[in-house]
Amino acid sequence: MSLIYETPNFVVEAVQLPLVTRLDGGHISISPKIKLDNRTLLTPKLAIEQMYLTMLVGEAMTIGLNNCGIDIGRINYQDNGNWGVLKPEGPFLHVHLYGRAKSAKVHKYGEACDFPFRQTGFYDDFEPLNVDDIEEIRKQINILLETEKYIFSNWVN
Repeated sequence: MSLIYETPNFVVEAVQLPLVTRLDGGHISISPKIKLDNRTLLTPKLAIEQMYLTMLVGEAMTIGLNNCGIDIGRINYQDNGNWGVLKPEGPFLHVHLYGRAKSAKVHKYGEACDFPFRQTGFYDDFEPLNVDDIEEIRKQINILLETEKYIFSNWVN
């Protein structure tokens, strides 16, 4: 994973083995720093912060990747954990942000994404977000943090 942004409670990372290839829109993960099975175990404070980050990062991802030439039409936000139930350590909470490019070739825009098991080879040629994409998303996060909408104190009153 490549770190994009971090708070005291969460990390935002570009997934290095993405489920959505870069030109189809890319893949980012937001995870709490404490391992939890699912969102019902978040404190109210952490739940607010998680929602805040999904909005902030989703908006920055849309603007940033469009600036990098990837025609993002929307972001899908998913909290799955399906593959984790098959592992000894079990599932852990993380939210996937899947960019949905209008020109997507694999996960076609307007259709549901298909996520077969990794062992099928489906993702073998998928490209993660690159250094320039990540830097542009960071830049957009910093710009958005200066707006009224993303002043965090507005979220906790």
